[in-house]
Amino acid sequence: MKAIEISEPGGPEVLKACERPRPTPGPAQVLIRVAAAGVNRPDVFQRMGAYPPPPGASDLPGLEVAGTIVDGDCGDSGFAVGDRVCALVHGGGYAEYCLADNGVCLPIPDGLDEIQAAVLPETCFTVWSNVFDRAALAPGESLLVQGGSSGIGVTAIQIASALGHPVFATAGSAEKCQACESLGATAINYREQDFVAVVREHTGGRGVDVILDMVAGDYVPREIDCLAEDGRIVIIALLGGARATVNLGKIMSRRLSVSGSTLRPRSVAFKAAIAAQLRQRVWPLIESGQLKPVIHQIFALDDAAEAHRMMESSAHIGKLVLKL
Repeated sequence: MKAIEISEPGGPEVLKACERPRPTPGPAQVLIRVAAAGVNRPDVFQRMGAYPPPPGASDLPGLEVAGTIVDGDCGDSGFAVGDRVCALVHGGGYAEYCLADNGVCLPIPDGLDEIQAAVLPETCFTVWSNVFDRAALAPGESLLVQGGSSGIGVTAIQIASALGHPVFATAGSAEKCQACESLGATAINYREQDFVAVVREHTGGRGVDVILDMVAGDYVPREIDCLAEDGRIVIIALLGGARATVNLGKIMSRRLSVSGSTLRPRSVAFKAAIAAQLRQRVWPLIESGQLKPVIHQIFALDDAAEAHRMMESSAHIGKLVLKL
């Protein structure tokens, strides 16, 4: 099969077309003929040598795919050979065929094609796991999304807004802020505005209940000042650095929580539980049109390096996808 491999750690140019054997599914695995694969920031980190795949996973990049099940053990998943699905995978998405655990497959939502469905799994799994499970965003509570125009950001805004939560989002340009506003958020241009001051103003000084943080670094002490009492920060990326100096007294006196997570190394059972929640709570939002895939650009598989260059430029709004 045709695939894109990482020839050595480095820049986008190390992504090379190659021929690989077609994977053979094991117990509780299905083989998907890939129609499209999402491009995500962890793919970039893996290409640079900073995010190795977990044991047993493919060394090929790619964490989400959409296509057709052509072989494997569907078990009691409810799927069968010939079904169109999208899936969160451990790796291997940049290829004509990809293995997926049957428990993390989801049906392609009604009204969507494979390209649109391919950009759903990584962001939907990440947002649900962190915002609604880990941070336990409750009815009536508010959410701040750092990086609202990213793939994760546009998904978080839409899910939270559709479920009735007030949403704030930071972005770095007027165009990106407008995109966040169109999806349901109060946008904050972090280059021109202080997100702490804006949130405090819009909440009557109370602050926000949950922050989904992809920046970390020196954002964290400011986020602590931005939280309401009993507020929660969940860190899912370290684009601003891995170190922060915080006032622990504020955390104690206002009963705040700061946590973090990574999704890729988690167990199949953990991810399957998220998939079940997505199918029940989020897939109806997609099929009703309340949540729509936001795709910035579609690339051919051979142009994966160009997709990575676009990702690293941060010029995109929403998701990037490879079409096979």
